Order: sequence, then structure tokens, then C-alpha cells
Amino acid sequence: MRVISGIYKRRRFDVPHTFKARPTTDFAKENLFNVLQGYFDFEEEEPRALDLFAGTGSISIELVSRGCREVVSVEKDRDHFTFICHVMDEVRTTRCLPIKGDVFKYVRSCHEQFDFIFADPPYELPGLATLPDLIFEHQLLAEGGLFVLEHGKKNDFSEHPHFVEQRVYGSVHFSFFK
Repeated sequence: MRVISGIYKRRRFDVPHTFKARPTTDFAKENLFNVLQGYFDFEEEEPRALDLFAGTGSISIELVSRGCREVVSVEKDRDHFTFICHVMDEVRTTRCLPIKGDVFKYVRSCHEQFDFIFADPPYELPGLATLPDLIFEHQLLAEGGLFVLEHGKKNDFSEHPHFVEQRVYGSVHFSFFK
């Protein structure tokens, strides 16, 4: 796993081969952040971010590296959570708050708002299609904020009332919501 840009640019972290997570490919991640530059000036705005199904923490460390003032990373798997903590300790940042827990429970109980929310659930996750509704029902997105959901080709969110656009990079689909 490598950091593409920002203060930790080119840093690499070895993800254990035993991990079940499917990290967002460097190609898809780089293109995603190129698109996000049209929505945020991370260094200037210092958005507050939420990374759901954080997996290896690849998106979380990229967000911290690019200037987010705080990133909350929610991951259920114990080993993945420990790895995220290790990465954040290694770069000596306090701007990432890893939380070990179920994303659906977190979303239902969270009373905070975020400028940017990213979710990368397993593509076959039961309930994946409900994530946009849950984010907006529980008002997790701050005014003017952006929610990006990574998913496979089986899902189509283009009819969702908050849908803005979709980007496709190989088998990776990103749906954007405002």
C-alpha cells in the first residue's frame, strides 16, 4: 500500500498477505483523488472525513496525508483495525481516529457531521444498497459535503435523490452523493 500524494507521499506500508480486505487499487485511488480535487482543496479547507469499512486504512492515510484535519476510520476486523493503528502510529499522526466497530451501528449512533465520507464495503455486503439512505437519514454529511461509495457493477445509484455522478475505473465504481 502506498500513499500517492501529500506529506506522506511515496510512503509504503506492507499489508499482511493474510488480510481479507480488497484495498482500492492505486489506479482507482489516484483517479478518485484527482476527481476529489474538483470538490475539495484538502490543504486549504482541511475537511473532516469519515472512512467507513476502512480495511487497510489506505484511504484514511491518503486523507491525512493530503491535509484533512481529522479522519475517523471505522473498521470491524480486529487485525485490520490494528494495522490502521500501526500505520497511524508509524507516521506519528493524531489526526486519525480509528474505531473498531460495525459500520451500520456506527452510522445509526453517530451524532457528528463530516465534510467528506468514503465507504468501501465488500461488494457483496448485504445492505450495501442502503448505505446512501443511512448516511442522509442520520445526517452524517455536513452541508456542502460529499459522500463517495465504492461498489461493483451490480449496483446502480443513479436514481438516488442525492446522486451526483459515477466514475468507473476497471471493476471499481465510485458513486458520488451530495
